[in-house]
Amino acid sequence: MINLLSFYGTITMISDIGQNTESDGCYKLISVVDSSGAQVNFVVSPTTYFVDHVMVRIGDEITGYYDGNAPAPLIFPPQYQALIMVKESMDQNVKVDFFNNMLVSSDGLVEINLSATTQIVLQNGQAFSGNLANRLLIVIYGASTKSIHAQTIPYKIIVLC
Repeated sequence: MINLLSFYGTITMISDIGQNTESDGCYKLISVVDSSGAQVNFVVSPTTYFVDHVMVRIGDEITGYYDGNAPAPLIFPPQYQALIMVKESMDQNVKVDFFNNMLVSSDGLVEINLSATTQIVLQNGQAFSGNLANRLLIVIYGASTKSIHAQTIPYKIIVLC
């Protein structure tokens, strides 16, 4: 199972990876610095999922998600293979986590309440008709209760199979 970890900060650099191969331009290195000055480099591949398929640029605030169990080179700054990237926005909240059979996130902070208007899709945009319980989900929502765990009715749920 994936041990999903994240790093939040501001993009300071975006560069291409690879030299004179057919994959030139397909892989990017995105450097992110947080408010304390810590830096992480994310390797972004064609399979990295960008929530809302947004284009990112230097100065954007993002959260990058990676597998904490995946091998990583012992270099500084740390370098991780990005699985999911979220461009932060004041208009929406995004929770990427494993949700249990009660649709509560693994950290216990968010509970999903579904409505008829909640769009539930796969990463490729196709409708998902299975059970959401015990799955890794990207939950996009607006308002939530202030309780612990916060309850919300998401706009959209992306199921990561």
